[in-house]
Amino acid sequence: MASPLFPGAGTTRRTLFKSAGKATAVLAAAALSLSACSTGPASSTSDASATSSSSSQFPVTIKHVFGETTIEKQPTRVATVSWVNDDVAVALGVVPVGVPKVEWGGNEQGSTPWKDAALEDLGAGFGTDKAPAQYSEADGINFTEIAKLTPDVILAAYSGLTEEDYKKLTEIAPVVAHPELAYGTSWQDSTSIIGKALGKEAEAAKLISDTEATIKEKVGEYPQIEGKSFIYGNLEPAKGEGVNVYTAIDNRPRFLTDIGMKLAPVVEENTKSSSEFFIPWSAEKANELESDVFVTWVPDASTADAIKADPLLSQIPAIKNGALVADSDNTLTLSISAASPLSLPWSLDTFLPQLATAADAVK
Repeated sequence: MASPLFPGAGTTRRTLFKSAGKATAVLAAAALSLSACSTGPASSTSDASATSSSSSQFPVTIKHVFGETTIEKQPTRVATVSWVNDDVAVALGVVPVGVPKVEWGGNEQGSTPWKDAALEDLGAGFGTDKAPAQYSEADGINFTEIAKLTPDVILAAYSGLTEEDYKKLTEIAPVVAHPELAYGTSWQDSTSIIGKALGKEAEAAKLISDTEATIKEKVGEYPQIEGKSFIYGNLEPAKGEGVNVYTAIDNRPRFLTDIGMKLAPVVEENTKSSSEFFIPWSAEKANELESDVFVTWVPDASTADAIKADPLLSQIPAIKNGALVADSDNTLTLSISAASPLSLPWSLDTFLPQLATAADAVK
């Protein structure tokens, strides 16, 4: 399906690049989906005093790209759009009434392993009475279905809402939109924003701290990663479309930077003033993409072989040196691309060894 996170995945790069270039993040969202069912906070550990403390934080006002949104009282019926937002809510102990069906990189339930596990911990696993119902947003936001859920708030801290989308959603409930750039909100900021919207600021701060500690501990097992330069891009051999290189505002490079790697100077220099999550790069200049490691995602293992055999793409220095990470697991790709405090810990045991192997190839 078309995805603003993955250039070339079911849509033309021309369309994606055009959308990504719109000012202050009015990227046309081809997001996934939404669901419905259960009600607000589902944490079995919350008690009366905690609830009282959370409720006393309201009303709260959250600034975003389209202005600001005031939430008068603690929400009990939460709906989400796009990726990440539902992960954060669930990680904070809140079962939304509506969550996206994951239609790229998801499992048979239209979900992910990390979300399934967290929902099961809350007694709201898919297939149970308390589980969020699901509906597709593959062709755009389904305003009618969201309205049927009668939410108290709609979470879109990580999203590509257009102003038109935002206005339509505000007719249903208060909307927490992305703060600045479409699909440019870090998982930490998404967590902080959603924590404030749900009256769980302290819990959100602890969730961020705990997640960062988990990542740091795991990364410590692979010291060869530290300080290595990287490029994260999208490569499609034999299509004549060249390369897409993800910029510093994208969550993929952000994650690699957070774990101690360094975005390659060639990317830094060519994206200094960019407000896009990727830039196109001519295959004829592939040899200029200098870095220790090159990370990409591929639809299957044969594509990785085709990249290595391509007369132009094979000239990318990291690929030439055997330092290519080419992930063909769409679920793993999604866990890094649409990063959340649930998805990142899930990804580490698989993704970090791949990075380490590539780093070991650096001469």
